[in-house]
Amino acid sequence: MELNVIGSKPVQVSEAVFGKEFREDLVHQVVVAYRNAGRSGTKAQLTRSEVNGTTKKSKAQKGGGARHGALKAPIFIGGGVTFAAKPRSFAQKINRKMFRGALVSILSELNRTGRLRIVDSFGIDQPKTQTLVAKLAELEVTGRCVLIAESAPEALYLAARNIPYVHVVEASAIDPVSLVGADHVLMTVDSIKKIEEWLA
Repeated sequence: MELNVIGSKPVQVSEAVFGKEFREDLVHQVVVAYRNAGRSGTKAQLTRSEVNGTTKKSKAQKGGGARHGALKAPIFIGGGVTFAAKPRSFAQKINRKMFRGALVSILSELNRTGRLRIVDSFGIDQPKTQTLVAKLAELEVTGRCVLIAESAPEALYLAARNIPYVHVVEASAIDPVSLVGADHVLMTVDSIKKIEEWLA
């Protein structure tokens, strides 16, 4: 299949990468797993046995109303937590085939809905935000945007860092969360070929 390149001749790509049907269930599973893998999982609370304090009976058994023992019990302020949270991993197992399948599904949907734009190059040689803003306006790219290059130059990173919701990423580091949340994805021809070689 062919993909239109802005200001140049179309590029031939594999239909297995940019022409697949959208698998919402697979994409959802991979996106959730990807986000969960980024969670620190470091929340920690103290149980009744871990609270620092005496275990002495707080008052006499009889004559003082309700019977109770140590003040480290969960019903008291400063006491332990009944089901205390402990550090744990939120990671979910996603195999390589599922991850690549989700990326293929997302790229195909971006192409199908017209949110995928392709250029020969970004043409950003100087780290000037104004130049990149003008370039994006010329390409009619608005909202949340992901710029994908085979090897993004430092000038592109510097030019994009002051523009809200514009994210620069190299082709080898694309992730499903950024692609799913983007209003437009702008790619170079070189990055298209690299991604196609990786996912085909």
